[in-house]
Amino acid sequence: MTYHPYQYVTLRCVPRVEREEFVNVGVVLHCPADDFLGVRSAVDPARIRALEAAIDVTAVRAALDAVERVCRGDAHAGFGVGVRATAYGSRAQKDDASTRFGFLKAPKSTVLQPGPVHGGVTADPDRTLEHLLEQLVL
Repeated sequence: MTYHPYQYVTLRCVPRVEREEFVNVGVVLHCPADDFLGVRSAVDPARIRALEAAIDVTAVRAALDAVERVCRGDAHAGFGVGVRATAYGSRAQKDDASTRFGFLKAPKSTVLQPGPVHGGVTADPDRTLEHLLEQLVL
């Protein structure tokens, strides 16, 4: 059995950004050696509404669906992949799992935010992702 390093972030629903209260609603895991980028999520409306009764749970689910599309590579092109200007000229931006994970783990000031990056080793990224969902979200 071969183990490979991975990184993950929890996805947090932050109904009122100014209060900095959150509920974990998902996990994104990236394992470059296995070319794996996946997300699992679970939304508990009662837990989220305990922080903000008027939150649009459908919008939270839509944001999580967008994360899933980015993980699959279906939506990332719309988020600025192409030629980038740099201090040293221009270069083509890659659209691979590592680039997409970098996009997803970047801090945002929205209702759906990534937590800090954590890491570990795994022989089965998909199983590890399920385990992290159970431990951190459910």
